[in-house]
Amino acid sequence: MASAPPDTSRPVFRFAPSPNGRLHLGHALSALTNEALARRFGGRLLLRIEDIDLTRCRPEFVEGIEEDLAWLSIRFEPGLRRQSTHFEDYAAALASLRRRGLIYPCFCSRQEIRNVVAVREAETGRLWPVDPDGAPLYPGLCKGLDPREAARRVGAGEPHVLRLDMAAAITASGQPLSYTVFDLEGGEHPVPVAPERWGDVVLARKDVPTSYHLAVTVDDALQGVTHVVRGRDLEAATDVHVLLQSLLGLPTPLYHFHRLLLDDEGQKLAKSRDSQSLAALRESGITAADIRQRLGFV
Repeated sequence: MASAPPDTSRPVFRFAPSPNGRLHLGHALSALTNEALARRFGGRLLLRIEDIDLTRCRPEFVEGIEEDLAWLSIRFEPGLRRQSTHFEDYAAALASLRRRGLIYPCFCSRQEIRNVVAVREAETGRLWPVDPDGAPLYPGLCKGLDPREAARRVGAGEPHVLRLDMAAAITASGQPLSYTVFDLEGGEHPVPVAPERWGDVVLARKDVPTSYHLAVTVDDALQGVTHVVRGRDLEAATDVHVLLQSLLGLPTPLYHFHRLLLDDEGQKLAKSRDSQSLAALRESGITAADIRQRLGFV
């Protein structure tokens, strides 16, 4: 008997962790916020595994994610999407942008970019502009390469990334862009975007054939996600996602950015900082009910 088609009349939420470490309290907050809002608005809740980085993402961490979420008693709809099995979807999006002349190969290493930025800062006596994450904006070293020379270097297997030509992309979008933020009670307000503050962002690498920006944009559209709920640290990145949605003819979901949990040093909880995992808390005797109460979900 064939399964019933998904219900497209209800809002769709998603929780999308990366399996490059164990989940911590910040992930629990995000997952529980998605669960609470999906319940409040009568929506569906999906689980997606964002494992495009095949060198850092490991199967045991996927198992750990599922174990932690089951422990928290968060229920997701059947049908887990793993990004690593959908690279063809991202390749199709890249091909669409390439046909419109909106991406170009860049052969610069991070160190080469830092060196050029340092020289230009020394020459001008001014700090080089940085993106919202604090990285120097790409100085456009490969933007003017002859297309035949660029193709030759790509064909020769030279390491490279694919960058979005931000100026051309903004022009191609054809209009000022914005997205809508919704609050916990369902109120909404528009937010204008400024993707130019990111410069020519990377959309794919030779070893990872997509990027977070591209993959999350394509996935949300393919999964019919209508409400994106994520931390405030990803608020600025939404500018790039809305631009990509416009370029690729994809719908723009509603967005909500929840608070971040900070450690004793005032830094957000992160796997890279070895923030205490949910597994460690569980082993110490903390219960799922304790976690829900601690985070305000009772």
